[in-house]
Amino acid sequence: MHTAITPFALVRWKSPRTPGEPRQSGWAGTSPEFGDIRVVWPALPHATGAVAAEVTGGRLPAARFETRGLHADLVSRPTLNGAACRVDGRFVAMERARWAVTHRGRALRMRYLGDDYRLTALGKHAYRLERLRDDEDPGVVVTAHETGMGSGRRVTLRAAGRVLAADLALAALFAGVDRSVLTRRGAVRAGIRRVFDFWAEATY
Repeated sequence: MHTAITPFALVRWKSPRTPGEPRQSGWAGTSPEFGDIRVVWPALPHATGAVAAEVTGGRLPAARFETRGLHADLVSRPTLNGAACRVDGRFVAMERARWAVTHRGRALRMRYLGDDYRLTALGKHAYRLERLRDDEDPGVVVTAHETGMGSGRRVTLRAAGRVLAADLALAALFAGVDRSVLTRRGAVRAGIRRVFDFWAEATY
């Protein structure tokens, strides 16, 4: 069902410290149309060589974004490298052009249940998720902007057009994902890291 939504904010939270367990972080808030929404990372269950973010709550389908690989043990949030995404248990196909020059060129392209999506960085603290127009639907644009500092941080989500529950689940999910490689500076840093890692492995 397509729904027009009121702009709403997710505020930052952290779980209590538990000995021997990674401390979880995330965002939580309420959409007037879709109810309580919670984003968490690293999501349970914890596993060696894997880290995930998850969206649950309200009238949204559960969504999970997971990174696997050696680098997963070094980060608290999943990255776009070695990643898999599922919404309501269904696989989301993803692809991106690592060496593109513009933000639009580096955008993450996705396909879910016949709909095409594009996630574009608007900077370090903002992004845009689009469900692209097709012959049957005009599409929608959901923007997310992170503001504030420390415990006062929040992510505000707005939509231009009428959203599906899956649109909003994906938009909220990426607030818990490291999206830095979608920016020019982040892509350069990632490229340097890959070269260094290759050199270190070749000379080991």
